[in-house]
Amino acid sequence: MYYSNGNYEAFARPEKPEDVDQKSAYLIGAGLASLAAATFLIRDAQMEGNRIHILEELDLPGGSLDGIRQPSRGFIIRGGREMENHFECLWDLFRSIPSLEIEDASVLDEFYWLNKKDPNFSKMRATMNRGEDGRTDGKFALTDKSIEEIMKLFMTSEDQLNDLRISDVFSQDFFESNFWLYWRTMFAFESWHSAMEMRRYIRRFIHHIGGLPDLSALKFTKYNQYESLVLPLVKYLESKGVNFYYNTTVTNVLVDTNPDRKVAKKIRYEQKGENNEIELSENDLVFVTNGSITESTTYGSQHDVPILNSSPGGSWSLWKNIAVQDPAFGKPEKFCDHIPLTNFVSATLTTLDEQIPPYIERICRRDPFAGKVVTGGIVSVKDSNWLLSWTLNRQPHFKKQPDDQLVVWIYGLFSDRPGNYVDKPMRDCTGIEIAEEWLYHIGVPESEIHMMSINSANTIPCMMPYVMSYFMPRALGDRPKVVPDGSVNLTFIGNFAETANDTVFTTEYSVRTAIEAVYQLLNVDRGIPEVFASAYDIRALLKSSARLMDGKKLTEMNLPFVLKYLEKKGIEKSKGTIIFEMLKEAGLI
Repeated sequence: MYYSNGNYEAFARPEKPEDVDQKSAYLIGAGLASLAAATFLIRDAQMEGNRIHILEELDLPGGSLDGIRQPSRGFIIRGGREMENHFECLWDLFRSIPSLEIEDASVLDEFYWLNKKDPNFSKMRATMNRGEDGRTDGKFALTDKSIEEIMKLFMTSEDQLNDLRISDVFSQDFFESNFWLYWRTMFAFESWHSAMEMRRYIRRFIHHIGGLPDLSALKFTKYNQYESLVLPLVKYLESKGVNFYYNTTVTNVLVDTNPDRKVAKKIRYEQKGENNEIELSENDLVFVTNGSITESTTYGSQHDVPILNSSPGGSWSLWKNIAVQDPAFGKPEKFCDHIPLTNFVSATLTTLDEQIPPYIERICRRDPFAGKVVTGGIVSVKDSNWLLSWTLNRQPHFKKQPDDQLVVWIYGLFSDRPGNYVDKPMRDCTGIEIAEEWLYHIGVPESEIHMMSINSANTIPCMMPYVMSYFMPRALGDRPKVVPDGSVNLTFIGNFAETANDTVFTTEYSVRTAIEAVYQLLNVDRGIPEVFASAYDIRALLKSSARLMDGKKLTEMNLPFVLKYLEKKGIEKSKGTIIFEMLKEAGLI
């Protein structure tokens, strides 16, 4: 396996790997990572689809990419996925998947045309005082000390950040900035989360620093994730003869291990109440999606609170059972044994009449029924005790959504604190109570809030015990490598597998681990698109530095006298060179 960039081999078809016709594949879990791996097995490794088997504990595919209408509850989305231009592996995947919306087009074509015609950006990134402009003015409001701390983290190597938290590398100045408000609400970071992952995010998305205040860096699908991404993949795989086994819980993969060689020998699973086994040879490749942020999800209703389910469920139990067999298989307990810190509440609110939409339109400054970008990403409520954020993607968000309804996604970063209007924590609230708190913050008169939450909305709360587990403080080796050292036929895929430089909680990470797994196990002779290298692009670094300083010039920075003198002399000497031109273009002088 090797990485590449440019288009020399980006669209090349690799030669058929040796002995692929004698191999089979078992993919545990039907989330994006497994669906992507199955596609790469067919497209690039040229494995016959009928030799690929996907085992899923639920009764439908998609994993954490969801969007569904439950007859007894209504429309439900547990969360959303934000995408950008440089999800290189994701777009490499979807260029090959036929669109279900447009004839003779790929999913990538569909996505590209949509976002070209209707580019994403927010007209109101934050609010306060019950729906008023949050007055962040597109500024980061970082002190010189905070900028220095960001730069220091950017430059620090990962092995210096083992088990450190974000609060270990930043001072209070940073946590009072608009930058932190934008950052933590957009990515769902808490101050006790991994400094290692925070560093990866800064480096990975340095080219999008300027897009944080208005979310112009982001792109979204036409509909929910299930209908726009999962269904086209599943239809493609089914057309190739891939075998799907639902309501099938894999409980263990037995591995013969020694320091130099690891061979998966047996898969144990439960199906229809019966325990079964699959005997494996070295030609049987096993792809394990280890861990899941949406495991043990529970739902409430208008009148019911979602009950926290602390069960490890199938995905975490499987990883724990595999991990005890060899240290190379990671430490799942670092991520899943801290439910008080990893739990998260979101809610899906569907409007039922004409009462709520005018309040939405007043804040987002767009017609939410126009079929185009609405909020352009999350709107964060600065003075919310829950640190409430909410969003409307393009409507309808579901193909079967009535034309006169809107679907709103709501989440609170602090689910353990009493609200401003509802005097209880978000995790203890019914759908009606969550709607009341949200209606309060978007400016609905208090006298109308209760009846509107009952008659004008249907709100489904969702409790996810493990949704923050991606970001728990970790050390090198806590996640297994995509292909552990010495592994012959066992690989780990998804956001709890370890690959270099990329960031978790993204669709790109799932697809990147999938392509790396296929290419390594089958020795596919084609370069994998490298992580977009903006962290090494001097232009991106200069522009992001200028943006972090909110337009201040280098000569205005509060530096010690000697450094300021040297800085001024250095700028003078750079005149007439490309360095001076780049500084000027970036707005630093």
